[in-house]
Amino acid sequence: MPSLQSLRRKISSVKNTQKITKAMKMVASAKLKRAQGRILAFRPYGLKMRGVVASLSRRVNRHLHPLLQKRLTKIVRVVVVTSDRGLCGAFNTNIIRRALDFIRTCEGRGVKVEIGLVGRKGRDFFHRRHWKMHEPFIDVFERLTYEHGIEIGQTASDQYTSGLFDEAHIIYNEFKSAMQQRVIVEQIFPIESFEDDGTTSEALGGAYLYEPDESELLDALLVKHLHAQVFRILLESSAAEQAARMSAMDGATRNAGEVIKKLTLYYNKTRQAGITKELMDIVGGAEALK
Repeated sequence: MPSLQSLRRKISSVKNTQKITKAMKMVASAKLKRAQGRILAFRPYGLKMRGVVASLSRRVNRHLHPLLQKRLTKIVRVVVVTSDRGLCGAFNTNIIRRALDFIRTCEGRGVKVEIGLVGRKGRDFFHRRHWKMHEPFIDVFERLTYEHGIEIGQTASDQYTSGLFDEAHIIYNEFKSAMQQRVIVEQIFPIESFEDDGTTSEALGGAYLYEPDESELLDALLVKHLHAQVFRILLESSAAEQAARMSAMDGATRNAGEVIKKLTLYYNKTRQAGITKELMDIVGGAEALK
């Protein structure tokens, strides 16, 4: 039976942990509000950009643009977007599990797989398993800006046009709500033909005249579209991470409360048993003196 002193120390330790998890929940909640506002504000831009590129891509020859060209797939780049910090529940575990499943699927097709990483947790996981990795992007979520989307997108597009890989997919957590995130596998190279989502010029009731011509505009917009989509994915992951961390810390705070209740009850019972034993010893001693 543990001593009363050890029980008091354990209760105090759990209470301190509860204070930390409660504070982390409040911080994650504040960060989530800001990240949610950013992704909800950026999504319409991403959709409109997708619509313009969809309209232009139907007007030109896909083979004229290296980012649209489909090649014989020999090397697949899988970009895994994880967080830089832990304590966010199954956020990183779900992404890594989905990435491993997708990698096995690619290897089953007989293609070579290379790993690209955004986030420290993914870097640590694949580094321990000696996967071939390209230079990871670390600590981008601390102060996430559009420049990060440009940097990551430009690096990937340069490597794709140089022929370092033939196909690329990015795996990330899409933000749905504060209680729900969804793991997405999205192809980024070659850029696919987009379905008509109601935002193209044809869907809006007619065609536009472009100056300069469609081919030059598509050359410029494809790169901007790629940067915008990479930045959108980073925003999605950032908001999903804060939502997962807030949920995890809320659960940890409630669990700590349950542990404190159980330990306090056990402490009181142990203390009561000790007092009862002392009283019995006193009564027994008094009876012995009679």
